Amino acid sequence: MPYEQVERKLAAILAADVAGFSRMMGADEAGTLARLNAHRDELIDRNVVEHKGRIFKTTGDGLLIEFPSAVGAVACALEVQRGMVERNAGSSEGQGIVFRIGINLGDVILQGDDIYGEGVNVAARLEGIAEPGGICVSAIVHDQVQGKLECEFEDIGDQSLKNIARPVRVYRVRDASTLIKDGPARATLPLPPSLPDKPSIAVLPFANLSGDEEQEYFADGMVEEIITALARIRWLFVIARNSTFTYKGRAVDVKQVGRELGVRYVLEGAVRKGRDQVRITAQLIDATNGAHLWADRFDGSLEEVFELQDRVAISVAGVIEPTLRQTEIERARRKRPDSLDAYDLYLRALPHAFTAMPDDADKALALLGQVVELEPEFAAAHAIIAWCQEQRYLRGGLDDETRNAAVRHARLAMAAGTDDAAALATAGFVIAAAGRDYATAFTAFDRSFALSSSSALALGFSSIVRAWTGDEAIAVEQANRALRLSPFDPLLYLPYVALTYAHFAAGRFEEAAAAASLASQSNPRFSVPHMLRAAALGRLDRKEEAETEVQRLLELEPGLTVATGIRSARYTNPKDMDALEHALRRAGIPEG
Repeated sequence: MPYEQVERKLAAILAADVAGFSRMMGADEAGTLARLNAHRDELIDRNVVEHKGRIFKTTGDGLLIEFPSAVGAVACALEVQRGMVERNAGSSEGQGIVFRIGINLGDVILQGDDIYGEGVNVAARLEGIAEPGGICVSAIVHDQVQGKLECEFEDIGDQSLKNIARPVRVYRVRDASTLIKDGPARATLPLPPSLPDKPSIAVLPFANLSGDEEQEYFADGMVEEIITALARIRWLFVIARNSTFTYKGRAVDVKQVGRELGVRYVLEGAVRKGRDQVRITAQLIDATNGAHLWADRFDGSLEEVFELQDRVAISVAGVIEPTLRQTEIERARRKRPDSLDAYDLYLRALPHAFTAMPDDADKALALLGQVVELEPEFAAAHAIIAWCQEQRYLRGGLDDETRNAAVRHARLAMAAGTDDAAALATAGFVIAAAGRDYATAFTAFDRSFALSSSSALALGFSSIVRAWTGDEAIAVEQANRALRLSPFDPLLYLPYVALTYAHFAAGRFEEAAAAASLASQSNPRFSVPHMLRAAALGRLDRKEEAETEVQRLLELEPGLTVATGIRSARYTNPKDMDALEHALRRAGIPEG
């Protein structure tokens, strides 16, 4: 077998294909091929030659082109997309051919008339996530081209591409030309909306798998309830019903839905009836890469259809809030430091705040200070600043300056976040813990629940304060609701801490120890559950277990004493405080 020359090189690779090609071929195979060949002959091939490109592969509806520079590849792509807008201007509906284009700069292998390698694979995957009529490029292409062509770039973050080992930073190319040449404006295809600057979601009509038209109305009503419940989450951008219901009865690709509606997340589901029972399934999908983030099912009786609608809507909203919050935190972590805005800085601060420990609070505050400099009215940021200051106050020496900072930012959050349920709830907790202003705290909680009855965060904070103020029954009820709503929430320790406080005050020390253990499992670095479990074990005379718990507690908070430990509790009944102090001594916590 003769030796065949293989060349390795760094090259710009352009991959393109026709959006909806199979559908067009099914409708008019000969006409579609004739139009595609005409576009090749009259527009594409000419532009490839002008920009010194070389066509390596044609795959019916696709092209693979190598260029000596990234600038040449993007310039060619822009000219092709601009030209296709003009050529489609006179086409009848469904007859226009629209390309998706992906461009990457990377190592490739040239072998005869073929080209392959990871540089090619990435370009092909970028083409797959581009919107019809759009161009997606990798970060290295963006860096090579920025400022050299008449275009703008939209950073859509790191994307997990199929069969590509590492996430790839992706930019959408937006044509910044005037689109006017010697007279009338050139016809343009409307670009799909870009992603908003906060998490965005569309709830698609649920499929009716029952064969019963009555369930169609039930499914539609439930979707409306879910949209309403999600719309109450202040930091979430929710597409209106009128837009999402245009997809009703259609088989859709969630990635396409995401591009067309300009959303990052899509919720879809189905309803199936069986005798007098109904089952609802729902799944949350990241529309940028098709990844499944969450799925669940709900069963209920048709005799209670409206109650079932409400329960499903609240449950879905409750679990989506922390799921999306965690997903957004991970997305922000992957962003480069030079591309962070106020929201990304806020997201990066949250994991530090969520440990509820003073040392981590300092790390969060360093980021949150930048946030409020950029956006002084960012209510959620003020709320987390208040919470971090409260953590530093209660377990950092009861410093008046820190306390005042906590209360001040809590009040700023309440003033700026009148429509933000999470900010109001967080601020209410701080007002209670640092300011001992329980009336204002309960007002904040009530306003939060009025905005969003599905907020596990609000229920968690409220249940702790209820336990402190002697409302053990309400505390237990709210904590259990939070646990049912959001069983995988990173802040799951909040309702467990509330249960611990409530059970301890009621003398249910076994239950208190069990709840504290679950709180520690949810947040192993948080010292308060260890302290409360040690106190409960002390009351139960389980000395060896109490000693082990105290040892772990002192590892987390080396200087802790009985006096400093009870600062974390805010029981309003002196008897409860005395009981906790006595229990901490019995557990073996140092006097100090």
